[in-house]
Amino acid sequence: MPELPDLQVFSHNLTKLFKGKKLEKIDIKVAQKLNVPEKKVRDTLEGQTLSTVIRVGKELQFEFDNDHIFATHLMLHGQLQLFDKTNDHKFTIVEMLFEGDKGLALTDFQKAATPTLDPEKSDTPDALDVDEKYLETKLGATRTPVKTVLMDQKVLRGIGNAYADEILYDARLSPFSPSNKIPVSKVKQLAKSIKNVLEDAEKQILKNNPDIISGEFRDFMQVHQPKKKQTQAGEIIHQKPVGSRKTYYTDVQELFG
Repeated sequence: MPELPDLQVFSHNLTKLFKGKKLEKIDIKVAQKLNVPEKKVRDTLEGQTLSTVIRVGKELQFEFDNDHIFATHLMLHGQLQLFDKTNDHKFTIVEMLFEGDKGLALTDFQKAATPTLDPEKSDTPDALDVDEKYLETKLGATRTPVKTVLMDQKVLRGIGNAYADEILYDARLSPFSPSNKIPVSKVKQLAKSIKNVLEDAEKQILKNNPDIISGEFRDFMQVHQPKKKQTQAGEIIHQKPVGSRKTYYTDVQELFG
């Protein structure tokens, strides 16, 4: 599943491709998760000019010049696909045709990717905006393993399984630590690691795949590497579930509680 750094890059590249272009046609092929009738989407967006594409949490939001937003959540297997004139991609959920016969399709063989017109705004902070005090309060309120808290989109938006592992490795904090047992000094380090890991990952993705709008590039990751036995520093990588999620960690990560 694409996570915050991937989606940051996708939004940047989609803006480059379609900013200032008029949406000539939008076709909802799978409407089971759409929050409004299909006709309302067409009436609201067709003929409007795209202003920008931004990432909000794990969504990509297409903002149009009439102040309406079309959001897409890729879920686990969603993909964004470009096409010229005619969309031939299988498993299409939504297709958007812009002026100049350039199009974008959202596909998902599981039909789980979710389109939304004018999504509700959330008060939950984005992972890139979280401050140390907020994190301390949220972690202190539960005994849940810290990795589970980092991935909770009602606590912090944007972090998924892979980057939770990377962040906790960078912070030298065990993913199994009960959240309310983590000392303040370690929470401070965790807050720094969240920002540093996510921002560095975005740079790495752009460097290696500058035009990417779909998929995942993770060769640079330190510990979330299913095919590797050791980190670059030579530390043994262990794998054990936290809840139902495969978790990769090392012995240098301190366990509290």
